[in-house]
Amino acid sequence: MTQEPQLPSATAPPRVDADPAFEAAYQAAQKSAREGGIPIGAALARGGAVIASGHNERVQNGDPIAHGEMSALRAAGRQKSYRDTTLYTTLAPCAMCTGTIIQFKIPRVVVGEARTFGGEFELLRSRGVEVIVLDDQRCVDMMRAFQESKPDLWAEDIAEDTAE
Repeated sequence: MTQEPQLPSATAPPRVDADPAFEAAYQAAQKSAREGGIPIGAALARGGAVIASGHNERVQNGDPIAHGEMSALRAAGRQKSYRDTTLYTTLAPCAMCTGTIIQFKIPRVVVGEARTFGGEFELLRSRGVEVIVLDDQRCVDMMRAFQESKPDLWAEDIAEDTAE
């Protein structure tokens, strides 16, 4: 029987030094976890103000491309330009989300953690995207708990074969 991951408290107060946009991404990841989904959240901000946030909705919506970054961009709706925005995400972006960041010329990505998944930083940086990794322990703990409790679902999300 698979155990539910023990996630950090969803009601824990934000860190004193926290960026509100990053906290929106973190809270979105917590929401996904509470819904039984993959705990990855994202937020799009302009000038320090959150435009939209979203979370991985692959499980909830049966949508294979509904990663957290995609969900946040979808929630933001059409923008004339993304060149003055920052995308915040709790986990290093995968190749699909990296491609979207590059396509829309989002100049800056702030990442909660990259210890549990390395993402595509080299590609982002090669295209001029500034990447900042916070190494937020809450994000690391949240993803480790999820990956350990639901390895098949995690493998599905990143298009990896599960160990037989």
